[in-house]
Formats: sequence, C-alpha cells, structure tokens
Amino acid sequence: MSGPLTGIRVIEVGHMLAGPYCGLLLADMGAEVIKIEPPEGDIGRRVSPHFIGPHNAYFASLNRNKKSIVLDLASAEGRAELEAVAATSHALITNLRPSAIKKLGLTYASLKHCNNKLVCVALTGYGLDGPYSESPAYDYVIQALTGVMSLTGDPSAPPTKTGYSAVDNSAGIMAAMGLLAKVVEGRGGQVDVAMYDVMLSQLNYLAGASLNAGEVMERLANSSHPYMVPAQIFPTAQGWLTLFITHDKFWQKFCAEIGRPEWAADPVFATMASRRDNRVQVLAAIGDVLRQASAAEWVGRLAPLGVVVAEVGTMAQALDSGQARARDMIVPLGDGTQQLRAVGSPLKFDGFTPAYGMPPLLDEHHQEVLGKATA
Repeated sequence: MSGPLTGIRVIEVGHMLAGPYCGLLLADMGAEVIKIEPPEGDIGRRVSPHFIGPHNAYFASLNRNKKSIVLDLASAEGRAELEAVAATSHALITNLRPSAIKKLGLTYASLKHCNNKLVCVALTGYGLDGPYSESPAYDYVIQALTGVMSLTGDPSAPPTKTGYSAVDNSAGIMAAMGLLAKVVEGRGGQVDVAMYDVMLSQLNYLAGASLNAGEVMERLANSSHPYMVPAQIFPTAQGWLTLFITHDKFWQKFCAEIGRPEWAADPVFATMASRRDNRVQVLAAIGDVLRQASAAEWVGRLAPLGVVVAEVGTMAQALDSGQARARDMIVPLGDGTQQLRAVGSPLKFDGFTPAYGMPPLLDEHHQEVLGKATA
C-alpha cells in the first residue's frame, strides 16, 4: 500500500549516520530516496567488520529502501546530472562539511534556478555559517561540547558518552522534521540544522534550571534523576533494578510491598519534596531493602502495583523481547533470503506497513534514475 510520503522524492548526499538516518526515516514512510555517492561509495559501506553477503551491516542498518547512484559532483557532467534529478525532486539532504556543501553547490541558493520549490537541508556540526562552522564535528565531540558527557556517568568516573550515537540520530530526526515542514509549506528554501543546536535543545529542563536559577548540574550516582527520588538504578541480590517513583500514591504502594509501611508517614520519606531534600538518607535506606532480593523478583512484585520498575537488560535481550516482536520491530530486509535483519520503523500508521527493501548496491540505480532524468 502507498505510504504517507509516497510521491515525495528526496536526494540524499550523506555519509555515515546523521544524513543517512534522516533519509532512512523518510524512505520507510514511502519517500523515494536517491542516495548520491562518490565513486568509492559512502564510507558507511566499510565501517563494520560484519558483512552479510555483499552488504555491510552498518550500511544496511541506515540505507534500506533507497536508490544509489554514483556522481562526481565536482565535475560538469556530475553537476548537470544532479540538477536534472533536483528538477523533479522535493528536497535534498546533506551532512557534508559546510565548505563542501557550498563548493559542491548543495544549497538552495545554488539549486533554486532548476527548482525553486526544492527544500535543501544542511545537517552540519555547528551550522552552515559562523565562527565554528568548519570545526570538525562528530557525535563524541558534540556530546563533549554541549555538556552531555559531563552529565552522564558516575560522579567518581570520567565523563561518559551515551552508549549509542545520540547526537547523530537526534540530528537526523530533526533534519527530517525540518525537511517535511518546508515540503508541507510548499515553498523551497534552505533548512540549517546544527548538531550542536539539536543537543542544546534536548537539554530543555536542565538548561532551564541553569539559565533561570543558576543551578549547576552534576553527575549523580547510579543515574539518579536530579529532582525525583527514588528515580535511578539500584543494585540488587542479582542484577540492576530501575525504579522511578514520581507520585506519592505509588510511593505508598512501594513502601507497603517492601515491608516498610512506616515510610509512607515518616516526614523524611513521605513526600516527593522530602525525599528530594533527604536524598542520601532515603536512597541508602531503599538500597538496603532492594539488595535482599533479585531484580527479577522485585519486578514481579512491584510492576503489578503500577510502580514503574524494570530490570536493566542488554541490547540483545531487547532485540529478542516479546515487546519487540509484538511491535514488529525486528524485520527481515528484502524477501528474507539473504538473512539480513534490521530494526524496523518506530512509526505506525493505520493502513500502511512499510516494505523493508534491501540496501542498494553501489550505483545500482544509475540507469533507472538518470535515464529518466536526463532523457
């Protein structure tokens, strides 16, 4: 069945993660995404040591459902072919460096003459222009500069990056949102998405506390929430337990179930505010109780009461979970014969189920795309 973006054509001049992830989100919703690659291909084709047939696992995870053409964008011929495709496209997304974006003419100013309704999205580290625009920008670096690392990890350990590419993925989502906003508007133009800006925006309430109250945010032990107690992970007799209690009614249920009903009326423990003010004492007392049973046992006892609780699991367990299966989140690519699997789209629509095609081989669609564009 047709997807919500069927009929939308997007050019992707991207590499590695942020740009390709943006293109992936759009392709899964039915957009025709044409990936323009240099002769050697996207570096993502060689990142992972894992290959399934001709397909690199890293590249496959970000580039299904796309078409690949090879163009030398620095040549007159390549430029003419790009403009031919752009003439019938709705948008272009790129995550090259600003200098390369401008040199190759991947901006609205450079392409509007062939399609004044084209939306051009530049996804860069620090923006298309400005004093830092040409500074190297990788996920790790942006996490370091925006304070994300300083907020992550145990206070007795070094600053820590997130366990996955949070910056690249977040920037890809924001780029897709900006692209679609302009397409819906029906006017061409430039969209400028900086990874640095994206991560600052995601600091929201933490930034608000700093800007408006001068609060200095520091790392807290066991991934504690800065305001809610208990809201963190706890060691148990076996495994780690995530416990997140916000409302006092759930605190009262928790106290009764763990055999400490007196805490529900104790002025040190009774309210969200008192637990925050007495964080060290409260967490120590809770920790002593939770070490008496396994994480799985606590989940079995507390979850039926509506208490927000979970055992800390592994990625492999999540990928093989009943929840992942129930939501159709692990999907075969193509017809399944090549045994290539991926995580499916998180977006669910009435009347539409994505068709998860194979990632393209390098230049696989050159004739299909350019034969029509240049005819």
